[in-house]
Amino acid sequence: MIQRRELATFLRSHREATDPATVGLPRGPRRRTPGLRREELAQLSGVSVTWYTWLEQARDIGVSRQVVEAIARALRLGKDDREVLFALAGLALPPAVPEPVQVSDTLRRLVETMQPNPAYVTNPWWDVLACNEMYAELLGGYDQRPVAERNVLWLTFTQNRSRNLFVDWDAEARQLVGQLRVNLAQHPKDPRGAELRDALLQESPRFAELWQEQHARRFSPARKQLRHDRLGVLQLDYVKFDVAEQSHLMMLAFLPADQETADKLGSPFVPYGTAHELMPA
Repeated sequence: MIQRRELATFLRSHREATDPATVGLPRGPRRRTPGLRREELAQLSGVSVTWYTWLEQARDIGVSRQVVEAIARALRLGKDDREVLFALAGLALPPAVPEPVQVSDTLRRLVETMQPNPAYVTNPWWDVLACNEMYAELLGGYDQRPVAERNVLWLTFTQNRSRNLFVDWDAEARQLVGQLRVNLAQHPKDPRGAELRDALLQESPRFAELWQEQHARRFSPARKQLRHDRLGVLQLDYVKFDVAEQSHLMMLAFLPADQETADKLGSPFVPYGTAHELMPA
C-alpha cells in the first residue's frame, strides 16, 4: 500500500505539472486544475477515467506494462522519471532501445590520462570508441583501419597480429565469446550484437567452434600477458569501469602487474597493498 500511495502521488504530481499545451490541449480560461485533468490524461493514455481515478486513489488494481508505457508517453516523462514510474508500478523496465553512441570529452580525457598504460572505451560489442596512444599501438595501424574493423572481437578472430598479441590467445578468445553470449542475452534489442556474431560465424572457423560450445562468461578482472612489437612481453592487470551516465559504455585499462612491465611502459608501479584506505571514524 505504501508503494501504491507513492505511485498515486507521483502520477498526480506529474499530471498537475504537465502543461496542456505540450500535449495539444488548450489551456482555456476556465481551467481550475493545474496541468492536466484526470479525464484528459486518461484519454491520452487510452484508459477509462474510472480506472485512472482508482490509480490516483492508490487502490489495489492491476497495472500492465502497456498502460504504464502509455501514461509515461502522455506525461512526456524523461528517462529517469520513466524508470521511477515503472519501479513504483512494480514492473521491470522493457529492454532499452540503444541510443546513439557519444563518448564525452571528459571520458576521452580520462582515457588519455591513462597513457602510457593502454586504455580504451567500448560498448557491449567491443567496438573501440576511444583509446589512447599505447592501446592504438598494441592494435597496430588502428587509425588506418575502417571504423567497422575497430572492434576487439573482430580483430581477435580475423587478424594474425591479434593472435600474436595475447600469449594465451585461446583463453582470451574463449573469454570474449562467452562474454558475447551474455551480452546478447542482456541487450536483445541492439542489432549490432547479432550482426557482429553472424559476421564472425562466417569469417572465423575458430569463432564458430567456440560459439558451438555454448559457454557463457561474465567479465572478471584478470592478469594478461601481451606481446608488444617494441617492448616485448608485458604482464598487465586488466580492469573494467562502467560509465555511470551511459550504462552501455565501459572503460577498460591495462595496469602494469610488476616493476619490469612498469619500466618498459615508463609507468609508475604501485605494489599491492600500498593504496591508502579510509578508516571508519
